[in-house]
Amino acid sequence: MNCNDIGSIGVCSWSVNNDLALLNQLRSKTGVDRTHLSLNPALDGQVGYAARFTDAGWTISATMVGFPQEDYTTLEAIKRTGGIVPEAVWPQNKQRVLKAIEMTRQLGVPYLEFHVGFIDAADKAAFARLTEKIKQLADVAASQNVVLLMETGQETAATLRAFIETVNHPAVAINFDPGNMILYGQGDPVDAVGILGRWIRHVHIKDATPTKTAGQWGMETAWGEGRVNADAFLTALKKTGFRGTLSIEREAGANRTNDIESAIRRLSCWGGFDGG
Repeated sequence: MNCNDIGSIGVCSWSVNNDLALLNQLRSKTGVDRTHLSLNPALDGQVGYAARFTDAGWTISATMVGFPQEDYTTLEAIKRTGGIVPEAVWPQNKQRVLKAIEMTRQLGVPYLEFHVGFIDAADKAAFARLTEKIKQLADVAASQNVVLLMETGQETAATLRAFIETVNHPAVAINFDPGNMILYGQGDPVDAVGILGRWIRHVHIKDATPTKTAGQWGMETAWGEGRVNADAFLTALKKTGFRGTLSIEREAGANRTNDIESAIRRLSCWGGFDGG
């Protein structure tokens, strides 16, 4: 790399399908040695999965857990099936998160991130149920020195702020994904940083363009090519005092590794966040 510090830059492992060899190639080319590690392969039975990343010298900035019932084919489908909201699979999903918390503790990683699901502020009973679920999980996480990170995007920043203030738990914070705000059509990510800044602990570097058809997904783009307004976003983030990891997430595109390398160059040349 020819620009500045890359100490705070990482890559989401699922952006390269959790392929350690591809991550190692990226590290050789760019020097980036942090990853936001999906725990799904380990939770689904892949023995020794996480240890391969630590043994290879990767620093894990956060872990992630997803849920088997989630359906991302449409906005309506993920609203019904996302995260820990669906009551029918709450017992299984609770155990899955508890296992992920334990794995995160064993790895010595401070954060576990996941999509909680859609927060329905208009349905007081649903809001209360989700609040109670998060508190139960956060109590366990706190006992393991792990902080749960809620992913942004499914709701407006104001709704997420109201929810996190209601939960009011030291082991609950935010993984901020600016691309999701646009993909879900839930507001301007730069404005959202100002609303949520005090809770942001980890960030996904992802860009997108909004949908032209109401009720449908927007389109993910390479970093700097969408509507996030990368410079304004990073400036707003820095003003909050954020010094954590900027983890590049690329889930679309014909050549993800090239897009990831481009994002690393853009971030390092922007100036970074001085070591995370």
